[in-house]
Amino acid sequence: MNNENLQGFLLGNVGAPFLIGLAVGYFAKKALKIALFMAGLAIVIMFASEYYGFTTISDEGLKSTTTAVVNSMQSFAGFLTDRLSHITSRGLSAVAGFAAGLKFG
Repeated sequence: MNNENLQGFLLGNVGAPFLIGLAVGYFAKKALKIALFMAGLAIVIMFASEYYGFTTISDEGLKSTTTAVVNSMQSFAGFLTDRLSHITSRGLSAVAGFAAGLKFG
């Protein structure tokens, strides 16, 4: 195998899928941080409105909503890793990129 064939093989089977996974992981972490910020803001506003007597918040309702959101996020993360694993024949490069993107994000 000459050098050009090796570079083409590595770019197609390792490099590009890794970069795709890296981009998806980086985006996922940034999106999660923004979502957590917005959710925290909404909860603080609800607590303040409860304090001033505008609303009443059920602790059980808040817990069940949080559990439902966590379950859906776990399902979505599973979907992403499953989808990324189909990019290459072994899928390891894209999933490793996804993990690296989560780390760097």
